[in-house]
Amino acid sequence: MTPTVDVIVLTQGDRHTETLRALDSARAQEGVAVTLILVGNGWQPQGFADDVHTVHLQDNVGPAEGRNIGVEHGTSEFVFFLDNDAWLPDTTSFAHAVARFRADRRLGLVHARVADTDGVTLRRWIPRVWTGDPDRGSPAFAIAEGVVVIRRQAWEETGGYPGVFFFGHEGIELAWRLRDHGWELTYDPSVLIHHPATEATRHSLFWRLNARNRVWVARRNLPWPLAVVYVGSWTAITIARNWRRPTDLRQWFRGFREGITTDPGGRRPMRWRTVWRLVRLGHPPVI
Repeated sequence: MTPTVDVIVLTQGDRHTETLRALDSARAQEGVAVTLILVGNGWQPQGFADDVHTVHLQDNVGPAEGRNIGVEHGTSEFVFFLDNDAWLPDTTSFAHAVARFRADRRLGLVHARVADTDGVTLRRWIPRVWTGDPDRGSPAFAIAEGVVVIRRQAWEETGGYPGVFFFGHEGIELAWRLRDHGWELTYDPSVLIHHPATEATRHSLFWRLNARNRVWVARRNLPWPLAVVYVGSWTAITIARNWRRPTDLRQWFRGFREGITTDPGGRRPMRWRTVWRLVRLGHPPVI
């Protein structure tokens, strides 16, 4: 039976040419049956081919919830999230990822290598603490949300991305919850995605949401002693990295206060045996 893959692409009506390229690169994948799902986040998608299933969201609900809604409109065994300014340079990526899933029934997620057309891979695109060589595969511990293939069963067990986050750190939460449910995650650099080497700080909301969601992800997912250490360590790291940028730090601390004082949308702390497993794998959930 031919494997099936739902491809979820978000758009706000910008980057029309880039979005067409993203869809074309998914459409060209060999050895799989692809369903293209385009979510208009606060925009009515128009001007796309008949094989593109479009979803109109009246308001921009953010990337996290937008991707959740996109998944609800599909039924395939596997789900692939693709940023609308990214594309697959070859036609065998999906087939390769599916082969990895078939070989390991506990594999829940395959994380692609992301690089711009010059071969540059940003540190934040490598889903481990010690980034090192981006061509070296490894277990994955975080998720760059728009460049991964996930088994639908794993997605449904864990509840998907936390839509309340809007954007920022939703991939960390999903990675932790997958691990807590016993799923494996792998970084496979042979699955390559091209993406412009842009920085997340270009978004006006970055600093506030970065801090708020950093606190929320700890409050939602970590045992309380680890939550305190996690938030404290990231506060120290943020100050050390940005002490010469007082305007950005003010926004960060505004978000930090919001993360402490507002409802993060529930709490499901991971089991201590999951914590120990992450420690043994070299990625303790405190940094």
